[in-house]
Amino acid sequence: MKVTDVLVQCLENEGVEYIFGIVGKETLDFAESLSKSEQIEFVNVRHEQGAAFMADVYGRLSNKPGVCTSTLGPGAANLITGIASAQLDHSPVVAIIGQAGLNRQHPESHQFVDIVKLFKPVTKWCTQILESQFLPTAIRKAFRTAKLEKPGSIVVTLPENLAAQMIPNLPLSVAPIPEIIPDMDSVKSAVRLIENHLKPFVIVGNGVIRQDAGDALLSFIEALDAPVTHSFMAKGVLPKDHPQQYFTFGFNEQDEVLAGLEEADSLIVIGFDFVEKLPKEWNPKKLPVIHIDTVPAEINEYYPVQAELVGNIKKTLEMLVQQKLPHKTWAPSGGLQEKIKMAYKTEQTDSNLTIENILHIVEKCSNENAIVISDVGAHKVAIARTYQPKKPNRTIISNGLASMGIAIPGSIGAKLACPSDQVICITGDGGALMNISEIETAKRLGLSFIIIVLNDSMLKLEVQIMNKMFGENYGLTFGNPDFVQLADSFGIKGFRVETLSYFEKVFKEALASEEIVLIDVSI
Repeated sequence: MKVTDVLVQCLENEGVEYIFGIVGKETLDFAESLSKSEQIEFVNVRHEQGAAFMADVYGRLSNKPGVCTSTLGPGAANLITGIASAQLDHSPVVAIIGQAGLNRQHPESHQFVDIVKLFKPVTKWCTQILESQFLPTAIRKAFRTAKLEKPGSIVVTLPENLAAQMIPNLPLSVAPIPEIIPDMDSVKSAVRLIENHLKPFVIVGNGVIRQDAGDALLSFIEALDAPVTHSFMAKGVLPKDHPQQYFTFGFNEQDEVLAGLEEADSLIVIGFDFVEKLPKEWNPKKLPVIHIDTVPAEINEYYPVQAELVGNIKKTLEMLVQQKLPHKTWAPSGGLQEKIKMAYKTEQTDSNLTIENILHIVEKCSNENAIVISDVGAHKVAIARTYQPKKPNRTIISNGLASMGIAIPGSIGAKLACPSDQVICITGDGGALMNISEIETAKRLGLSFIIIVLNDSMLKLEVQIMNKMFGENYGLTFGNPDFVQLADSFGIKGFRVETLSYFEKVFKEALASEEIVLIDVSI
């Protein structure tokens, strides 16, 4: 059987449904083999960066690795931003990349770059197939490694001269990843530490979402009765009106939650990834830490671990609750919870056309399963503060690499992973134009979602920072096309709104439609 036929069998064996990418000369055999698959749909995208972002978001929402592909050289280089983004956001992604034949890899050669060296710093594992019979083993290892905590990006490169070779190998069987739980002595030690402190503050990270531990977290919080805050990527882990909800932390400025953390005498840190915010920024007093995560704690002077529970987060929290946790009912002084609500504008107070009020309408009008995908910019900060999803893993925020351009292609990945759910893409004009060509991909696939473009002809976050630093800004403004006409050229509906009431009307109509709708909001 041809190597690429075996490759497709291996991917089918892993449960792959979609592969995002662009075909090149070095991947023609792979494309021909994919054409015979009844299980896998190849999604031909307009830019490889978009393919990687689609695989990233698909991976987060489907709970299995998203898959993307490209040819060698420029195709591979175009993938790298999305691959790095998935790695830092701990999203499971596997990239299959074509490469020059082995006979072309020693002399200087057209379009050849060492892909393994290029991707090694931004992946969990990166390999080149040197012997065709190794392929099934490499693919099994790739998918297993992508899923192992903490998840991330894998790259497998296939030289062109191996693609058409004949091999007998069959896919390796897929075994479940073993579950690890902390030993009971460690659990009891953590409970004793909680008993010995009066004011624990709970910090929740994206690991809770990856481990599907939302219900277990809720039981833990209700048993402990201590205040809780969460990272950008963990939004939705507690209901908006939960009495212990202290909302999002991790902002560079005006992080209201820090006052509560400083008043605490210990921190219970659950599934938090340092890539979102280093402990030095939120634990300057070096408060003692109870570390609950899937992997051991990273050593840090501002993260003084006194108890460490390593393993399945859901099972760990259930074990703690079974120990009859002591109630640690306390609230930070000065009415901090209400101050946070006011500072983060969690409730609508006027009818101005602001990012915050747009988010209130999105929150009010969308259903509980709605998926909001944020691009990167000033609006990302507003979404992290103001928008309150009704469920976990329904707000996709890139907060590791934090790359602009993720939202539109990410919406395609989201809609394919969750076809019956509402998908709402919120992007600035800068991020929108980076990958707006993927609207054609979405239209061709017959998808439906809403694109909200916040149009101010500038990189607003950088303008704010530069003005604060220097009293003026430079190199941060630009012109824009007519987004409504641009939408029309893609064959989708476009609306321009300049009042909040009209935005609400258009947004409700867009939710009810089965089409892609672009809403150009003049901010």
